Amino acid sequence: MSAPALVSPDELETLMARGEVVVVDVQYALRGTPGPELYRAAHLTGAPFLDLDEALAGPPGPAGRHPLPDPAVLEAALRAAGLDDDTEVVVYDQQTSLGAARAWWILRWAGHPQVRVLDGGLAAWQRSGRPVTTEPPSPTPGSISVRPGSVPVLDAEAAATMARTGVLLDVRTAERYRGDEEPIDHTAGHVPGAVNLPMADVLAEDGTFLPADAIRRRAAAAGVHRDTPVGTQCGSGVTAAQMSLALAAAGIDSIPYVGSWSEWVEDPARPVALGPEPHGQRA
Repeated sequence: MSAPALVSPDELETLMARGEVVVVDVQYALRGTPGPELYRAAHLTGAPFLDLDEALAGPPGPAGRHPLPDPAVLEAALRAAGLDDDTEVVVYDQQTSLGAARAWWILRWAGHPQVRVLDGGLAAWQRSGRPVTTEPPSPTPGSISVRPGSVPVLDAEAAATMARTGVLLDVRTAERYRGDEEPIDHTAGHVPGAVNLPMADVLAEDGTFLPADAIRRRAAAAGVHRDTPVGTQCGSGVTAAQMSLALAAAGIDSIPYVGSWSEWVEDPARPVALGPEPHGQRA
């Protein structure tokens, strides 16, 4: 891996004091209080808001609930946030890096690798005693150019291949993976051959990521070893990016399946597996 994927509150404060970084708020909730309301309640001083649903994903449809964004829409949003091609960026959300991870991955997909995530988000910043504000900033518009496809992405066919030839990590809860329940999408189950590694298994109670060695152990238990091709998949591609961020922080490359389960089940010809993974799959 190149630059570290994560930054601590101490490190971020130093970068901000030196004027070496632009901080962007990506607070997001799949259900519950919408991101814009979370942002208005509290955010880091000077941090503009980037809306995950509006800027970091396209409209829901056959490609899933959070497909890739329109490059022109993304570029306009990033420029409105004040980003240039050479801007060092730190993104954060309220705690678990769910929305921030989507921003981290989409920025890299758009050809902007100078991006890191505040580990533990706004909650970690506030726990450290640092101030927040309710005042929105007025950033000078930037000139960033979006170059889509700068990092690889899995489509449905590639995800199926990954499940056969590498490891496709399904990061949803075990209940959703097995098909015991499906609270969001219309069909329960998982991609045949995918291995379950719930996202919660690599997060600490405070919303930060586990240490790198602990993440590597959990990935190894799911079948990820040296040089193993790895894909990540969830319900709609957001938590898949969160797992890819966790793996990156542990030195493991992976490719998200952006359409994820919400795209997979839109084609009735695609097979659906139920129950636990076959015995020995994690060996």
